[in-house]
Amino acid sequence: MQDVLAVGTVVVVGVMVGVEFAVAAFVNPILDRLPSDGGLDARSDGARVLGRVMPFWYIGSVVLGAVWAAVTWGDAGASFIAAGTLLLVLSVVMSVLLLVPINSRVASWSREGAPADWKQQVGRWDRFHYVRVGVIVLAFTLLAVALGRAV
Repeated sequence: MQDVLAVGTVVVVGVMVGVEFAVAAFVNPILDRLPSDGGLDARSDGARVLGRVMPFWYIGSVVLGAVWAAVTWGDAGASFIAAGTLLLVLSVVMSVLLLVPINSRVASWSREGAPADWKQQVGRWDRFHYVRVGVIVLAFTLLAVALGRAV
């Protein structure tokens, strides 16, 4: 059962990292290159859709990491699991304090109702998101190392 928890945690966190990396590296840069502010509608829709899904994914990842850390406490690799989980907690705190306020505004925008500085606001979100992606990549790496040590 412990192996299923370990693999499940790494898979859930790994897929989350992949989604967030894709948003940072590919999706948002592509949207920003659309003509006539076409990226505004897409970013607004993305903020609504991902804004509903990602909280469960992030919190679920933290819960999985915490359970895995508790189950393996004292074993080889437990410190990697605990450190990875703490980084996931940091990513949740960053999200709530830095990204969600901007995301909530973006979700309500339309081309007719966007503020004049909307590009600066999404640029700020992107910069915070890059940092968050770095944090969750490091968390994933630590969890993957822990999985490797357990096998």
